[in-house]
Amino acid sequence: MIDFVVTAVFVFMWLVSSCAWAKGLSDVKEATDPDNVIEGMTVCEDPEVKCKEEYEPITSGLNTSVVFGFLNLVLWIGNLWFVFKETGWSAPFMKYPPAGSYPQIEGV
Repeated sequence: MIDFVVTAVFVFMWLVSSCAWAKGLSDVKEATDPDNVIEGMTVCEDPEVKCKEEYEPITSGLNTSVVFGFLNLVLWIGNLWFVFKETGWSAPFMKYPPAGSYPQIEGV
């Protein structure tokens, strides 16, 4: 039962950290967006100066890390289910078929 509680705490912490990483990544992408950076530069306000980005930032690796963080959360939840089944708390929820409902195998 202690293992279940500890695993549940880890699941909750993983959920919170995955959400925080996703929000942090969103904030980083917003702050480093070339259009937002150019708007904030006073030198680009001069009509004689033309400011533009050379390359669009590549954030596919960061997006992948967020996806894998949430996929790992799914694994933690699956682990929590198996630990829950081992606690004995799941016994009232288990329904077993009646004893006479199994087919008889002849010759055994």
